[in-house]
Order: sequence, then C-alpha cells, then structure tokens
Amino acid sequence: MRRKRIVVLGATGSIGESALKVAHDIPERMEIVGLAANSNVKKLAAQANVVRPKALCLVDESKASELPGLLDYQPQIFTGEKGLVEIACLEEAEMVLVAVVGTGGLRPALAAIEAGKDLAVASKEILVMAGETVMREAATKGVMVLPVDSEHNAIFQCLDGQRKRPTPNAQRPTSNEEVRRLILTASGGPFRETPASEFEEITLERALRHPTWNMGPKITIDSATLFNKGLEMIEAHWLFGVEMKRVEVVIHPQSIVHSMVEFADGSVLAQLSHSDMCFPIQYAVTWPERVPNSLPPLDFGKLSKLEFVTPRYDDFPALNLARQAGETGGTLPAVLNAANEVAVSAFLARQISFPRIWQLVEQVMNRHTSVAHPDLDAILRADQWGRTEATAAVGPISQV
Repeated sequence: MRRKRIVVLGATGSIGESALKVAHDIPERMEIVGLAANSNVKKLAAQANVVRPKALCLVDESKASELPGLLDYQPQIFTGEKGLVEIACLEEAEMVLVAVVGTGGLRPALAAIEAGKDLAVASKEILVMAGETVMREAATKGVMVLPVDSEHNAIFQCLDGQRKRPTPNAQRPTSNEEVRRLILTASGGPFRETPASEFEEITLERALRHPTWNMGPKITIDSATLFNKGLEMIEAHWLFGVEMKRVEVVIHPQSIVHSMVEFADGSVLAQLSHSDMCFPIQYAVTWPERVPNSLPPLDFGKLSKLEFVTPRYDDFPALNLARQAGETGGTLPAVLNAANEVAVSAFLARQISFPRIWQLVEQVMNRHTSVAHPDLDAILRADQWGRTEATAAVGPISQV
C-alpha cells in the first residue's frame, strides 16, 4: 500500500474541493503534489497552505503576482495556459485529475498522457470534444483514463466487477457479446415535471436550484436542460468503446443508483451510494483496490423508494442532439459542446431564455459540416467555429 501522487487541475472548483477532502480522508493512499486554478488566487493559496503541494499554477496571469504573498511556503509556481500544461507534466505526479470547467483541460490532459501520467477525468468536455484522440493516445502510451463523473465511475465499477482479476487496461472494449446496454441515470434536474409550456418562464434562479447535487453554475444549468446527460452519453461512448445506440438514459430522481450495466443474459448490475463526488474520486485514485473512508454508508431502511422514468425526449431535445453528435462523430461533438457553453453563458447572463439554449445549439449544429477523424488542430478550429456561430446566434443583449 502506497500513496498515489496527484496533480489537481481545477482545484478551487467543487470537484477540486472534493479531491482535497478525499486526500485528507485517505492520506496513506493519496498525496497532492500540484494544484492548479483559473483565477481564484485567494482560495488556491488557502488550499496550498494546508496541503502544501510542491507546485501551483494560476492560469490568470494578471493575478499571479498576488500568489507568493498569500503563501506561507515557497512552492514552484506556474502561470498561464502554458503553466497548466507544465504542471500537468510534473515529474513527481503519477496521476492528473482534470476538473477544469469547459475546454481548458484538453491541452494539459493530452500533455499529461504524453508524459505518461494516468488521467482521472472529471471534465467531460475533454472526451466529448476529443474522445477519439484522447483514448488513442492513452492506449499508445499505456496509461489509464479513469472516469470521475459519478455515472461513468459507476459503469466502470459495474464492468470492473466482471473481470477475473485487476487489469491495467481500464479501457477494455465493451463487447457486444458481453454487454447489452450502458444505462446512465439522471436526476432529471429541477424541471423534470415542469410542463414544456412553462419553459419560457423559467428564471435563472429556478434553474440554479438543483434538487440533488451541489455543483457549479454551468453544470447545474446543463443538468436542468439535460445537456449534461447528453454529453455524458458521448463520454461513455469513448470511455467504454460502445456504440452510441447502446448508451441509454433513465431518469432517477433520488440519485442513489448512479448508473447501470445490462449484460447479454439480461442481468443488470448497478452502483449505489449517496450523492457525494468523494466516492468516485476515491475509487479513481485507489483502483483496483477499495479502502475505508469516513463517508456515510447507505441505510436501506431509510430509502423509501427508487424511481426510474423514461426521459421526455421531445421536451428536452438535448439528449437527441447529443446522440446525433455522437453518432455523426468527427468535429460535430466539439461544435455541440462549444455552442452549449456559449448558450449557457448567455442564459447565466440573462441574455436568452431557457429553451433558447437547446434551440441555439441545434441551429449551430445544423450549420456545421463535420470533419471525420480530426486531429487536435481541427478539433480546436471546430470549437472556435462553434463559439463564433453561437455568439452570433445569441444576438443583441436583451434582459429576460
């Protein structure tokens, strides 16, 4: 038993905070050697003074000069987008936890793979945009890509239980003979029972009140539109090597069953736990072993019911748009992701209505000609194209 040395990208976000909790909970198995944040210099410094990693990175170079004065020790400090890549390749690190919101984690993730680091992926955009590239490079380098999203971590656990013994090939193809379906669960968000006729009246404040998870604003809105689950469908397609047609979604309001795998014989394995990101983070770090922690166990006597409902596909088009993007492949998933990021930002800025989010995404997708098997440059060009088109589609600012 030894400690795994980890760099956390996105340390000041909700996933980063959970990672630090896990490190505190299982210090004999997890050591933080690097922390990176975008712009929250005070929070990064506070975390560093407690954890005392060897290296820090602040992407916002305009605030970088503040960092040394907030620290009570002298770590190596990286800055800017280049610094994010450099800390991801830190010599001491064995694993990089990528929890950067949006597309900013793609370059450092690929750099970490090139440097021989295992990835723990919480930033689903990485696999949505560049899943083919990421998984190919990981296989070439012989490194693992372990899922931190609760749903994909659950599927990974269910599939891992079918192996005769632990294997370093975490990305073993999921054969048609063995597995029938991967079933992602979704809470349904705050509007799972809201009539579509009322969607235009949904306010930002209502959309930010998630019934189950405590998350950042972008992912909370994605949960409300179900784009979060749509992106996760594409992510599962690449992580587990399955066709999009075998990745399905079911609404599960209690968020206790985090996902399921249906096998060829009709048996279904599910992973259950409380809604706490510390569970999947710990499993990604300690896999293939399980270790005790201070997290609360399930009390089945207090679980009154577990509900499962088919999604309202017509009312929440995000799922079908994501399936279309995943089946088409190429650069279309990157365009979907880019357009959605712009649309969500516009909604958070009160520039567009709630249903306009998916309307805008569909509009941009319909205008894109997908490039098959894109390299990184083609992916980034598609991302920028999608952002430009979506920004133009938002139009003049009008308060809603």
